Amino acid sequence: MRVAVVGSTGLVGGEMLKVLTERNFPVTDLIPVASERSAGKKITFKGNEYTVVTPATCIEMKPDLALFSAGGSTSLEWAPKFAEAGITVIDNSSAWRMDPTKKLVVPEINADALTKEDKIIANPNCSTIQMVVALNPLHLKYKIKRVVVSTYQSVTGTGKKAVDQLMNERNGIEGEMAYKYKIDLNVIPQIDVFTENGYTKEEMKMVKETCKIMRDDNIKVTATTIRIPVMGGHSESVNVEFENEFDLAEVRSILEKSEGVIVEDDAANFIYPMPMNAHGKDEVFVGRLRRDETQPKTLNMWIVADNLRKGAATNAVQIAEYLAKNGLLH
Repeated sequence: MRVAVVGSTGLVGGEMLKVLTERNFPVTDLIPVASERSAGKKITFKGNEYTVVTPATCIEMKPDLALFSAGGSTSLEWAPKFAEAGITVIDNSSAWRMDPTKKLVVPEINADALTKEDKIIANPNCSTIQMVVALNPLHLKYKIKRVVVSTYQSVTGTGKKAVDQLMNERNGIEGEMAYKYKIDLNVIPQIDVFTENGYTKEEMKMVKETCKIMRDDNIKVTATTIRIPVMGGHSESVNVEFENEFDLAEVRSILEKSEGVIVEDDAANFIYPMPMNAHGKDEVFVGRLRRDETQPKTLNMWIVADNLRKGAATNAVQIAEYLAKNGLLH
């Protein structure tokens, strides 16, 4: 299979190449794609060297599949051109997520909605993906009414510039700033820009995307998203109110049997999910499971995942795997 990675020189693009290798996706020919500025650079994949090309050149090379991770404006401009050429696009930006004509997919939840006609498929927001992977099996059993989520998000979600800022600050080096404020030894309660209602775009993504992926517009979600000086993954404190009563042991059992979920919930032995341990892994880790003692039918949980893996690259490759396995690429 001829596979293009658009944005191959970026953090997520690099992670996509790593995930394609690790999961042994059947790549017969890789086409690394980036902007004019990066064209001509070399990328190593499975021991072979490939030359980075522009999106226009890539379309002429006719890949079967294109994984996009080059930002919203690139996706808006180029994804339709790839699709018109018969190339299936899996897009990691926010450009197509809430487009009613496009599917927003987390394979464990709604890959069954995909058809051959879907030429632009949206990969959800990183913080949404890990939350819904943990919530969906519980929703199917108990029916979720309302979710209150606070996130603690890694600087890797912003990109290389933010990683550099954190490490520069840690090492006392003056450098370029990805954020308005210092991030080391600090917490910034803003991810993306503020919208008219006082919430940030990141917060509203979690609200809207959750309902679309879980195919239930009745789920109420309210979010506060925070950037913290961590690398390795995003963490989330999630308070879930159900319509039906639940048993805590049954909740644990459901999660333990759920695809893509690992339960780490042993308070007596100080075992709970942490980004340090989720780093480089594809699963969503869940722990600190306990009843909310202030109101009925309500659960508190702590959810952690590597935002560059399941939150971006792995989810995109899993969509590609589903398409390939079910003959939906041609």
